[in-house]
Amino acid sequence: MAAFLCSARMELIQNTTDLSAYLAADDVVDHHHPRVRETAALLAKDATDSYDYARSAFEFVRDTIPHSHDSGDLRVTWRASDVLERRTGICFAKAHALAALLRAEDIPTGFCYQRFEEVHGLVAVRFDGAWHRQDPRGNKPGVDAQFSLDGERLAFTPDPESNELDYPVLYAEPHPVVLDVLKAAPDRPALWKTLPTAL
Repeated sequence: MAAFLCSARMELIQNTTDLSAYLAADDVVDHHHPRVRETAALLAKDATDSYDYARSAFEFVRDTIPHSHDSGDLRVTWRASDVLERRTGICFAKAHALAALLRAEDIPTGFCYQRFEEVHGLVAVRFDGAWHRQDPRGNKPGVDAQFSLDGERLAFTPDPESNELDYPVLYAEPHPVVLDVLKAAPDRPALWKTLPTAL
């Protein structure tokens, strides 16, 4: 996979026409949880508008919650409040945490995916009537994801010649294939053996 420096915005297909579904709380995106509310309030305090808040939330998740593979953390997280509490998670978990922080401030947020050797998770936020993908997995050498509504600045770009792709569907809830493997894994080494290779 290659670093994704900048590209045009991908057209996403909502899996439901009900926009309120992209604001909902559930057992994964638990934005009603005190930990999520407290974090959202701290980020909102210094934000000048919704866009500024969204950028701050993105940078908070990208920069202060290490990707567990990068940091060597063996714990598996999947619930947004746990990701914020334990400060660890893989791409899917970090996407859940970012979605919860954004939805806590009434910013519609959905889940989208890419396929490389395994499936990779990210989010899309809705501003000015359009969806914009954002990747909070965390930067490292060769990866420079940035919050952007003007051309995508994602962590990776699929190579079609290598059978890599962007899935066009925007989900209101995390994909069950992803959630099932996260919930079943006792630790990250076990998770690495069961990561989905397709949706």
